[in-house]
Amino acid sequence: MPLPYENDPDSGVVTESKPKQKLQKPRMFKVLLHNDHYTTREFVVSILREVFHKTMNEATRIMLHVHTNGMGVAGVYTRDVAETKIRQVEQRAREEEHPLRLSMEPEDD
Repeated sequence: MPLPYENDPDSGVVTESKPKQKLQKPRMFKVLLHNDHYTTREFVVSILREVFHKTMNEATRIMLHVHTNGMGVAGVYTRDVAETKIRQVEQRAREEEHPLRLSMEPEDD
């Protein structure tokens, strides 16, 4: 049963349909770890496990990749999450006197 105002032009109700907007997925960003010859391997593995929630095997693999290639991906996140993780790691690195450097870049589409 239609509502009383749906078909009644004298009801004073104006309805307007909006075109449906297709929501886009948020842009994702890679968090990159940079090799520095001073930060210990153990510290990098602990960061990868505690901040980026990697398993021991994943953390070790990423740490070795960073060590041999100069840079590696710690994870891929939305902009806000990536920025937060970078701040967390940089703060902890400063507290423990490590020069560990991180950056982020947009993930390729």
